[in-house]
Order: sequence, then structure tokens, then C-alpha cells
Amino acid sequence: MNARLQINKLFALSSENRKFSFRVPLTNKIRIGKREYTVRLKTDEKYGSYILWKNRRYPVEIVRSRQNKYEILFNDISYVFTVETPFSLKRMKMINTGRGKSRHESVKAPMPGKLIDVLVREGSPILRGEALVILEAMKMQNEILSPVNGTVLKIHARPNTNVMKDDVLVEIKTE
Repeated sequence: MNARLQINKLFALSSENRKFSFRVPLTNKIRIGKREYTVRLKTDEKYGSYILWKNRRYPVEIVRSRQNKYEILFNDISYVFTVETPFSLKRMKMINTGRGKSRHESVKAPMPGKLIDVLVREGSPILRGEALVILEAMKMQNEILSPVNGTVLKIHARPNTNVMKDDVLVEIKTE
């Protein structure tokens, strides 16, 4: 490998654009504040994949990965993030400098199912974590939550209709 292409630091960007840096190669140590902790990623037949931290198991599963974007289930909570090199992070900042603060966020169906109810109206303000629609899948009713603060721009889904995975349900104009 060319020495100029070696990367010793990467960044994880959350869906809220929070930036976390980590060194490569990865170690089993994490630092929170001034304290350092040992963390281990383990897999076995009984528990599947999990992170062992302070003698407790936290289940972890990679739900989706595409290029540098990942969705993981950690302790039954979904997280979406991208992994960026210092170069790609600078490039991303440069591209985004010309854009305004306002943008659109499309909330998509995480699974196929039947849309039971739409809980918001077009033009209404919403907060991150607020329920947008109720989607029934595998006889379970799931609240689909807003990932951002903003205003409901357009509702694409109607009650009592079937939707497929990744169908756009609601568009939000972010603040």
C-alpha cells in the first residue's frame, strides 16, 4: 500500500451530524471524558453478536450497510451513521458550505406493512422523536418517528394502504 494513502484516523457522523473520531487500527479501548474503558465485540451461538462492557452484554447487529453508510441495532435501538476519512469530511464540508440551512428529510417505511394511521398534517410543526404514522407489520403496530425537528411538507401515505420497505411516507422541511 502507498504510504501516502494510509489513514490513521476516521470519523463517524451520526444522522444528526454529530462527529466522533477514532483511531485506526481499532482497539478494545474507548475513552469517555478522561476515563478509559475496555470494550469487547463478541459472537456466540447463544447470544449472537454483542458488545461486552463492564461485564454486561449489549446486543448489536448491522441492519444495513451501503458504501460508507451503516445502520446498526444496538441494544434494540437503531443508529444510522457514515464513516468518513479526513479527506471525505473536508470534501463534505466544502460541498455543504454553499447550501442553506433548510433542507428536506424523507421519512421512509422501515419495512413493508399496512399504514394504520397518519398522526400529523401537512404544514404542522414537529419535533424529533414525535410519532408521524402508525405502520402495522407482522401483526404489530409500529410508530414511525420523526428523525428531525421541522415542518411537515408533504404526506405521501394514506391510512389503510399497503406500503413497501423504503416507500416515502412523509417529507419534512428541517429547521
